[in-house]
Amino acid sequence: MRTMGGEQVTEAVASCAAVLRTALDRDWESVRAGRLEWSCRRTAGHIASDLVVYAGQLAGRAQDAYLPLEITLDEEADNREAVRSIELTGALLAAAVVTAPREARAFHPFPFRSANREGFAAMGITEVLLHTHDIAEGLGLPYEPPAELCESVLTRIFPHVRPGPDHWRTLLCATGRGELPGRAPVTGWHWTNNAVIPAERLTLEGVTPAAATDLAVGGTGGFEWVDGGPFESTRDAAGALVKAYRSGTHRPEWGMFVLVRSEDGRAVGGMGFHGAPDEEGKAEVGYDLAVRARGHGYATEALRALSGWALARGDVRTLTAIVERANLPSQAVVSRAGFTRVGEDEETFAYALNG
Repeated sequence: MRTMGGEQVTEAVASCAAVLRTALDRDWESVRAGRLEWSCRRTAGHIASDLVVYAGQLAGRAQDAYLPLEITLDEEADNREAVRSIELTGALLAAAVVTAPREARAFHPFPFRSANREGFAAMGITEVLLHTHDIAEGLGLPYEPPAELCESVLTRIFPHVRPGPDHWRTLLCATGRGELPGRAPVTGWHWTNNAVIPAERLTLEGVTPAAATDLAVGGTGGFEWVDGGPFESTRDAAGALVKAYRSGTHRPEWGMFVLVRSEDGRAVGGMGFHGAPDEEGKAEVGYDLAVRARGHGYATEALRALSGWALARGDVRTLTAIVERANLPSQAVVSRAGFTRVGEDEETFAYALNG
């Protein structure tokens, strides 16, 4: 699996600088940047400011709010210096992403109040690509970034957006900068960093479409697994996530989580939902562990954490689980997590936990 990292940040910044340098002799101050109310010059400064803020957040591991950082171009700075400021701040973000450990997270307000290093890289790249587009549109310059960059962004922080045949046009459509046939115009948009749910010895890390795609075809999904992991059911769940993403029905908060052991950062299993809550507020959970991780109470601990997180939300009232009659360890897990048996058939027992 190709990691979203510093190399991709550098690539995005290089694509920005290349097009902006073709218009250094133009007036950036009096020209609006595409559909924005800002001038092209102000938009260039905004790109640099976003990059340094993201670098500071990640490097400083800010947990509760944005650090008080902002870049403002000097009044006397010319267009060449504006482009150079984007390159310099892009280098700062690339370095912050490269040096941050995989488990590092820092504050970002939407939607789950944190992002990991891939999230900050993807957000920085998105700011660069979109605002370069805005400036180029204002100045009448052609601009199209690498398609792979756009796909990497979409599969990491736009998991709720149905992919299209053209990654760049899909990103423009998703952010209100273009339209695609068969899709309503976007007037308000957001990105979605993956959710994380803390437990006593584990962290449940939300799986992005990028990670799920890799898991489904036999990869690691970007996680370091214990021996024997991931288990087959985890790969099946990842495949179901990919299918939902491609059809436009995936809701990331009701998707799949990988259970990461805090003591060594190794993934020990998968857990999540079979889909979003239905009209009655019911959602079904499923889980498995790598064989070497069983017998330590990880599944029970994770299910308690996931259940508490889900039932605290306004759109779910009941969690259900279906367990095979022969699977005594799994029956013990759901029972210890607070579920009660509510039904059965010849092959399975049905369990439920009400909020």
